[in-house]
Amino acid sequence: MSLVLLTKLLAIVAIVALGYLVGRARWLSPDDRDGDPARTLSYAAFYIFVPALLLRTTARIDLAALPWRTLAAFFLPVVAVMGAVYLLQRRRPQARQMPAAPSVRALSCVFGNTVQVGVPLSAALFGEAGLALHVTLVSLHALTLLTLQTAAVELDLARAGPRAGEPRPRLGATLAATARNTLVHPVVLPVLAGLAWNLGGLGIPGPVDEVLATLGAAVVPLCLVLIGMSLAYYDVGGAWRAAAGISVVKLLLLPALVLAVGHGLFGLRGLPLAVITVAAALPAGSNALLFAQRYDTLQAEASAAIVVSTLAFALTVPAWLAVLAALGALG
Repeated sequence: MSLVLLTKLLAIVAIVALGYLVGRARWLSPDDRDGDPARTLSYAAFYIFVPALLLRTTARIDLAALPWRTLAAFFLPVVAVMGAVYLLQRRRPQARQMPAAPSVRALSCVFGNTVQVGVPLSAALFGEAGLALHVTLVSLHALTLLTLQTAAVELDLARAGPRAGEPRPRLGATLAATARNTLVHPVVLPVLAGLAWNLGGLGIPGPVDEVLATLGAAVVPLCLVLIGMSLAYYDVGGAWRAAAGISVVKLLLLPALVLAVGHGLFGLRGLPLAVITVAAALPAGSNALLFAQRYDTLQAEASAAIVVSTLAFALTVPAWLAVLAALGALG
């Protein structure tokens, strides 16, 4: 592992530990006041900082230059795994009491830490060309995964809405509520606005771009502190086993499938194959926790999965690099 990547991993662990210390010491809830500072920070991230980042990113994508074959080789297996986990989780009895649980677990299994870990890793391993390809994946990562899973969870919540003894809403009403809640959403709406701005060929005015860039820069440190605080505020005692299972899917199953599909089905070789495989092998990202907190479901599990997968990543990424080297994908 390169010194740059090791430094980044240590920095992530240190900031998460700082968040845990803040949570345990209750520095953000003095005088024993009621409230959940972790949830307040989560709402700030979800309603202010993340939308600014997504709006700016999607408005600046060069749609004409996107490598669609490479993107398909990455996103098809990732979406397939997310869908499979979601459907399996929906069959569990827990889904009746917690309708959002299948979506939270599915997102935790596939949403990678493409920025804090992925960017320095790609730069260190693949240079400028590999980093450019990785950034292309990043630009569509949240757009694809969060939008799909938001639609799924909103549909599940609409179905589960009536209480015992109340009449179930008609299909049309359920679909209308799902569409409304999916579109008018702090993640999906800025993405759609950014794409509309992009397709209109309009540049972002300098002052507006500076505001969005400044807000977006807060996402990474805020989310890392939030992970640590969530570990302190939520009972994660029973979440480590589920977190380990999520980590196995995220660090082993997902990259294996992306590698197989990219190499066998799409015929990718060299740098594109290496970039998408390493991107799939990244640890769970903080957006999974924001998603869990948005729907007040499995927050402790999502936090634990991020920590476990990040620590285990130091052991799994060298193995994937060895596989790629054996295939001749690393120059």
